Amino acid sequence: MDVWDSIVVGAGQGGLAASHFLTHRGVDHLVLDANPAPGGAWQHRWDSLTMDDVHGVADLPGQPAPARSGERANLAVPSWFADYEQRQHVPVERPVDVTAVTSEGDLLVVHAGDRRWRTRTLVNATGTWTRPNWPDHPGVADFAGEQFHTATYPGAEHLRGRRVVVVGAGASAVQLIGELAPVADVVWVSRRPPQWRTGEFGPETGLQVVTEVERRVVAGLPPTSVVGATGLMLREQEQAAARLGAYDDPRPMFERLEEHGARWSDGTLERADAILWATGFRSAVDHLDPLGLRGPQGGIPLLRVPGNVQAATTAARDPRVHLVGYGPSASTIGASRAARRAAMEVARRVGATPARPDRPARAEPEELAS
Repeated sequence: MDVWDSIVVGAGQGGLAASHFLTHRGVDHLVLDANPAPGGAWQHRWDSLTMDDVHGVADLPGQPAPARSGERANLAVPSWFADYEQRQHVPVERPVDVTAVTSEGDLLVVHAGDRRWRTRTLVNATGTWTRPNWPDHPGVADFAGEQFHTATYPGAEHLRGRRVVVVGAGASAVQLIGELAPVADVVWVSRRPPQWRTGEFGPETGLQVVTEVERRVVAGLPPTSVVGATGLMLREQEQAAARLGAYDDPRPMFERLEEHGARWSDGTLERADAILWATGFRSAVDHLDPLGLRGPQGGIPLLRVPGNVQAATTAARDPRVHLVGYGPSASTIGASRAARRAAMEVARRVGATPARPDRPARAEPEELAS
């Protein structure tokens, strides 16, 4: 089996950007993507989310993002990604569900079922969408209604006319309440008081937020959300829900779920037809566990790059591994910036030279013995 200079895991924003910069630096690489088609996590988002509704999609290197419009985001972005893959000749293989990455001497071995690839370096760009945080709350199994997470949200029409408890304190909760409140009876529940943004959110504030996230990952703490740390604000899309009072005085977390609703410690029962858990996501990095990258705090410590808070990509415990879209680069613009840095470090490690036209044919994975 041939040895790659680098393998990129994931073909979302970070993975596509990484492939672009690796190609530019002459690094022979392969992109492995678990999805059956281009589009990353965007292809799985709910139908009512339009390009006007998304918080923003940064350009990919060499190709601008789709314009704001009423087009469904789960169609517009995957179409853009597919076009990018074709134009940029991204060496992607799918569907490949990477289950583990192990070390074999100086090389890394990427495992996917009975297949494996050897590589000198790895760029992990798996994001968070596949790791929704479903709270293990008392009574979850007793509730007779439907339960959804942001990742499985069926859209407002499915919940029209029903009583829905939305749990969460972040931007997703605000956005979903904005959709639901005009057509459903919504109760907002939050573990902590929502942090509303006061004043303008300028470059200095953004830098402070990303710097704090970087500090956490450098220290080996689990990363917090960059978007979540910016504070909440109501956009035009949420104004109808605001006029209905949907954001007024969210209730504290209930004690437990029961068959017909949520019960608080004071005995109050809030009847509900559905629970929507807008409780965030975790980084999808469990396949890296065999490498022992995590620190005692549970996160994967990254090496700090002085002067560039979004360039921390190198795993402190194994410099062959780079994480793009993790911690301070967990945004579409941050992922592209981190991808550039990761490609530079990979090229330096493997001794690559600028891109050349005689790229070798794609190596086939080695079949493991049964």
